[in-house]
Amino acid sequence: MTEFLSYGFIQRALLTGALLGATCAVLAVFVVLRRMAFIGVGISHAALGGVALGLLAGVSPVAAAGAFSVGVAWVIGWITRKGEVSEDTAIGIFFPTAMALGVALISLSRAYRQDLLGYLFGNILSVGPGDLWFLLGLSGVSLGILTLFFKEFLFLGVDEEAAKAAGLPATFLNYLLLSIMAVTIVAAMKLVGIILVSAFLVIPAATGQTLARSVRGMVALSVASALVSVFMGLWLSWLWNLPSGASIVLFAAVLFFAAYLSGTLRNRRAHPSPIPPPPPGVT
Repeated sequence: MTEFLSYGFIQRALLTGALLGATCAVLAVFVVLRRMAFIGVGISHAALGGVALGLLAGVSPVAAAGAFSVGVAWVIGWITRKGEVSEDTAIGIFFPTAMALGVALISLSRAYRQDLLGYLFGNILSVGPGDLWFLLGLSGVSLGILTLFFKEFLFLGVDEEAAKAAGLPATFLNYLLLSIMAVTIVAAMKLVGIILVSAFLVIPAATGQTLARSVRGMVALSVASALVSVFMGLWLSWLWNLPSGASIVLFAAVLFFAAYLSGTLRNRRAHPSPIPPPPPGVT
């Protein structure tokens, strides 16, 4: 373990994972409470189209993916709020369309395979000092907004109609949450990649929801689950020469199933099944 922590690239990876893990974990609470997991899947896969645009245009693929993902998220939100197309239908349209656009554009580039694999599956060990400062600023802004509007986002998640009646700017808050989700997803591409990032936006919060008795407890357990998953996933990746992104997500899944089983056993002990009465005539 000491040798593992002695490498500079491991230290940067752990710090990067902690920043993005905490941000994804807090955001995941609202994703789970508002049943927005499928939106996360759609945005994360739509980011491939932005990456392709960036590679083809010779600009930063991360910046291009961020702008493209925010645009896709806003369009999905706008179409959904119009009420003519359901949310899952809108996502089902933009998800494959954006991915198909990405594949088509990437095929036009001759030198894309190495970069593409990094964006698809993640390579947190390649994070440099410049990336770290960028992620520090992004995480600070995202966590600041989520903290500032925590009660409002929670109110919308519980009862959007009541939130509107109470005078909350529901439309603005919905687009703001979608924007934070899109930007965080793009930033987390470095951590677990486009394919796995949607899982990191759901699993930590699901773990917290299984064990917690309050929303604040759910947030705390979600963050703890994400941080433990990042550390243990990276350690197992280094120990067994596994892909870092996949290791992180798999360990997060192990924590969820352990929490689920623990919660199930706890509920059974607290509410044991009643002993059925004997059949008539049996004493």
